[in-house]
Amino acid sequence: MSPRSGGGWLPHGYRLDTHSHPQGQLVYAAAGALATTTERGTWVAPANRVTWTPPGFDHSHRIYGRTDVRLVVIPVELCDALVAHPSVFAVSPLLREALLALTDRREVRPGAHERLRAVVIDELTAAPEQSLHLPEPRDDRLRAVTDLLHADPGRTTTLTDLGRAVGASDRTLSRLFHTELGMSFHRWRTILRIHHALVHLTNGRSVTDTATECGWSNPSSFIEAFTEVVGQTPGRYQADLRDDTQ
Repeated sequence: MSPRSGGGWLPHGYRLDTHSHPQGQLVYAAAGALATTTERGTWVAPANRVTWTPPGFDHSHRIYGRTDVRLVVIPVELCDALVAHPSVFAVSPLLREALLALTDRREVRPGAHERLRAVVIDELTAAPEQSLHLPEPRDDRLRAVTDLLHADPGRTTTLTDLGRAVGASDRTLSRLFHTELGMSFHRWRTILRIHHALVHLTNGRSVTDTATECGWSNPSSFIEAFTEVVGQTPGRYQADLRDDTQ
């Protein structure tokens, strides 16, 4: 991924190590899925999301599935129009077409790309933040718990059992999830599982197998959780992937 706007296909498993940019950067996976990690945690963006990294933030990327990556650089003087922290935004049909045009087309008329970029910024300021964001803890006890869950996202262990394993009460851990991570234990584990589910679905696993491997007791509860977090059903997500790669 170059520091200039553009696009290209990257293979599954591709990693770009920690780095930063003097300008802002939008990265859009037109097909496939992209994870962006900062000190604040990890964001995952399937094809209905675009990641935003403001200037100066250290970050890394990982690609899941063969992915059509589109990169749009936002000059520093325009970054104040967007949020000052890394995030992920919903991609409207207009925003998608503007991102594709910016990264597909040569600039034929002077100022054409600048005008398209203005459309992108306008759409982003109106788009809701829909961060598939998985924050990471600083507290050692909480980090021990999240490490266990990272190692096996499908584990059905209760917070009480996890607390016994790390030497902390479930009440203490529940409070830490809320104060440090801004969400409940259940919500954090659900988003972790959705991250892994996106990877499985991108790699062609069935909805039923993905549900089982990621810890859901049945496909219907997985479909409900996935749809609430991602904004579309797992089946629709896979269908869109097939449409984009044909």
